[in-house]
Amino acid sequence: MQNLKETVRRKPAVAAVYFVLRALVILTMVLQFFNGDYENVFLCALTLGLFMMPTIVERRLRIDFPDTMEIVILLFIFATEILGEIRSYYTTFPGWDTVMHTLNGFLCAAVGFSLVDMLDRNERFSMSLSPVFLAIVAFCFSMTIGVLWEFFECAADTFLLKDMQKDAVLNTISTVALDPTGGNTPVVIRDIEDVIVVAGGKQIPLGLGGYLDVGIRDTMKDLFVNFIGAAVFSFIGYFYLIGRSKGRFARRFIPQVLEDEREQALKR
Repeated sequence: MQNLKETVRRKPAVAAVYFVLRALVILTMVLQFFNGDYENVFLCALTLGLFMMPTIVERRLRIDFPDTMEIVILLFIFATEILGEIRSYYTTFPGWDTVMHTLNGFLCAAVGFSLVDMLDRNERFSMSLSPVFLAIVAFCFSMTIGVLWEFFECAADTFLLKDMQKDAVLNTISTVALDPTGGNTPVVIRDIEDVIVVAGGKQIPLGLGGYLDVGIRDTMKDLFVNFIGAAVFSFIGYFYLIGRSKGRFARRFIPQVLEDEREQALKR
């Protein structure tokens, strides 16, 4: 209870956003329970657990997340899990998934940048890393997280028969699978109007207006926008390191190491 009061006192804006989102998630959980959708109930419980992760990380690593970063993280979790999955924003709004992956790339780059930057400034380690190196590490960290997430989506689609890697409808394909010689010459088919699936001896026209691409375009689009988000923060982080006192925007997304009372006393 004391820790909760201290958090509300230090970060009133973060606390307000946290309690509002938490109330919305609990309300959604109750509604999903009465609807008998227990998978969404579990998703709501997972969301509540994810909401606590910034606070847990702060206490474990003795760092302080800037208010802006913490609020964005909370909104990001709510937007992906509750709005995206339960409220079906991923299919209702075509650009929703793109925005989420772009923001994910940005946030992951900020986390990777912060981890290396804090290590570089730690007096226990004798390192002096260049701004370019830190920016590259932040970029690579974000892209790695993005790739691992796509692995997770592919595994969910393969083994749990989900559709996390959303399909795309194409009107032109180029494939060597249709090469009549069995060689490596791609055969191009244009102006595709429909695809017929044969299942259980029955022909089922999909009626989608083209060829159904199973997740590949979505995956590449997700990785590309993750690339954009990671590159944007890497550039911001680079210029922040060149002039720390001037990087006001970057400071909103870079955690700071908390000093214990003994270290503060020594500095006095």
